[in-house]
Parts: sequence; structure tokens; C-alpha cells
Amino acid sequence: MSRRREPVPFAFLTEGDTFRSNVTPPPRQRGSFGEIAGRWLLALTVVAGLVGALLVGMPALSTPADPPTPQSQASQGH
Repeated sequence: MSRRREPVPFAFLTEGDTFRSNVTPPPRQRGSFGEIAGRWLLALTVVAGLVGALLVGMPALSTPADPPTPQSQASQGH
């Protein structure tokens, strides 16, 4: 996107893109053991669900190796 270099009435709005604050945010707090274990358990549950759905759905997606041979009524011997 091209920027205009001519003066604009609200010059402070264009300067806001380049403004850098000298205030550093506070350091991130580490999660407790329970929170980290909960996140891992949730991720493991989601992955296990996806793998399980894939395993259950694989037979429906695969084509049979040999098509069944049609049998006629006369050869059954009734």
C-alpha cells in the first residue's frame, strides 16, 4: 500500500504506525503444573480423537481388493 508524503490534517494518526513505546510489558507468568498438564491432556485428547476417527473411517474409504463374484440362483442347488 502506497503512503502519501504530503501533509495531512491529522498527522498524529500517520505517526502512530511508527511509534515505539519505551514501556516494556510485564514478563509472562509461567503456568502452574496443573495448567500445563491440562493443556497437554487436552491436546492429546484432540489428537487421539482425530486418529481414532481416521482409523474408524479407513474401511469406508478403502475400495475392496476383489469384487464379489455374482452367483446365479441355478448354481445354488435349491
